[in-house]
Amino acid sequence: MSEDQRAPLARFGGQRPAAPDWFTAALAVAPVRRFVTVEGAQIESLSWGDRGKPGLLFLHGNGASADWWSFIAPFFAETHRVAAMSWSGMGGSDHRPSYSLDVFVAEALAIAEAEGLFDGPVKPVVIAHSFGGMPLMGLAANHGALLRAAIMVDTPVRPASMPRMGPPPNATRRPHRVYETLPDALARFRLAPEQGCENLYIADHIARTSLKPVNGGWSWKFDPFLWSDFRAETDTQLLGKATCPFALMWGDRSKLMPSEVTDHMRSLIPTAPVVIIPEAEHHVMIDQPLAFVAGLRGLLAGWS
Repeated sequence: MSEDQRAPLARFGGQRPAAPDWFTAALAVAPVRRFVTVEGAQIESLSWGDRGKPGLLFLHGNGASADWWSFIAPFFAETHRVAAMSWSGMGGSDHRPSYSLDVFVAEALAIAEAEGLFDGPVKPVVIAHSFGGMPLMGLAANHGALLRAAIMVDTPVRPASMPRMGPPPNATRRPHRVYETLPDALARFRLAPEQGCENLYIADHIARTSLKPVNGGWSWKFDPFLWSDFRAETDTQLLGKATCPFALMWGDRSKLMPSEVTDHMRSLIPTAPVVIIPEAEHHVMIDQPLAFVAGLRGLLAGWS
């Protein structure tokens, strides 16, 4: 792993990298941030746009948060009621004693209801990245009648011939380190799975929103023990059982999406439109954010 992958923000010493105008303008469209109680935990929700418009719900990956969508969601705020949520154990949401896919499905439905995504003229569309695609498959299979469509972004569904995926790279199962200063913490940020990052202004934004002040300094928000007691009651092989329109998207350089995986996924849901984002690795919205927005707009137009 190169130094740029190991510590992409270290060179800035806590200063923000220069950002293009589109990114600054997107972040200036500030969301309403609030919390919704779901099965005893406070779940963080960000929302943009007016209630009564078509609903969009963004679901993030492991160790991430709703803020990963804060530079993407504003592109849809004029035409949609948009919400992004942080899974329990991540972002600003409460930590739980244990976690399960079924609980995450319940959280997504509760946020969609609380943010008025079911109040629009059509049913909402749900977009999920990476780990978020696992509860999305449960939503689309078991609650598809509530959805206009589902879009799964760079979530691998492996054939039986391939080894099962182990715990995610940041499944530490030990307390987070505490960094004395914010620049110290930012210097330790890296993407998981590891990859390069050309858009360091996005990495910086994500790193800052992934940290919280604690006694003695700064530490990461996500629960380091999330994977110590994780129950996957929901069948993760539900891709072919979706009861709503489904689309697939991935980065053309994603190491998680080799042809053996993508061919298998296409076979499970052959009618699904597929959007492949050029020059993007696993973190598609970071690598090629504007192409990602364009891809989503194209899919949404097909369901209008």
